[in-house]
Amino acid sequence: MSDSILVTGGAGYIGSHTVRLLASQGRKIVVLDSLVYGHEEAILDPSVELVVGEVGDRDLVRGLFQKHQFTAVVHFAAFAYVGESVTNPLKYYQNNTAEPIALLQVMEEFGCKVFVFSSTCATYGTPDRLPITESNAQDPINSYGRSKLMVEWILTDCDRAWGLKSACLRYFNASGCSTDGLIGEDHRPETHLIPRVMMAVTGEIEFVEVFGTDYDTPDGTGIRDYIHVEDLADAHARALDHLTAGGESLKCNLGTGIGVSVKEIISAVEEVSGKTVPVKYGPRREGDPARLIADPSLAKEKLGWVASRRDVRDMVRPAWKWISGPRAGRYPENKTSK
Repeated sequence: MSDSILVTGGAGYIGSHTVRLLASQGRKIVVLDSLVYGHEEAILDPSVELVVGEVGDRDLVRGLFQKHQFTAVVHFAAFAYVGESVTNPLKYYQNNTAEPIALLQVMEEFGCKVFVFSSTCATYGTPDRLPITESNAQDPINSYGRSKLMVEWILTDCDRAWGLKSACLRYFNASGCSTDGLIGEDHRPETHLIPRVMMAVTGEIEFVEVFGTDYDTPDGTGIRDYIHVEDLADAHARALDHLTAGGESLKCNLGTGIGVSVKEIISAVEEVSGKTVPVKYGPRREGDPARLIADPSLAKEKLGWVASRRDVRDMVRPAWKWISGPRAGRYPENKTSK
């Protein structure tokens, strides 16, 4: 394939796995990443060009379009710490909403009409019914979810105004690492459950805290839908193919449709690692629903996509390979400097 694709945030967690897949398919990829949270070393394919910069820098983005004549954009670049979005909302509206507008303006200028958007189940807020379908009400409860939902609305308006075709992919709990264990979750600070459980095993943190043991669930802990990062990458590739073949814009959930509790995650890590996880049980966090589970049937219908990893241990195994291997001991929290 000779067409060039711009991937923003392609040095981040989900972005780097997607870039690796797209490049392996023979696509010409240019990554634009600020490296605020991304990592240059996560770009493993030497054919991929990495440009360090901001999505909202119109002159930079315009220059990239002039050079490469992109036929599509895959947009990952975003801040994603929910708690921070509550205390610093303007940071999230600037980065997650305003900067993509600048990108879309350049796309319109150059006639690029394919946009794959990294959205989130946080746009639903507290679900009114389960499993969550695309017809569920979207009523986000934090600035992170609202900043993403605003972009979804903007994309709908751009489709109507100038024919931009977009795929809004609403992830549930992204998890796991590359099957070969070479790239994986590398957040600082780390907030996702699976790596934090593993960090408690390796001693990078003293214990993993479990928030709430009195939910109306079989074991009392919260239940979530964990989706492997390589399955997410596959969905992005399929969304690109759908749109570039002339498909209509779509919005769909990406999940397994299977709920896994916090205690089940801890048990899976103990089984895979052969070690005991130090745990501290605490009260519920405000706003945490008991269950969040996707209905991913629309992604199957529109993209032919189905999660290939449905047993959480298949997500935990490569994650343990990454945490105990390439990432081992990189960011012990008690030694982190600000």
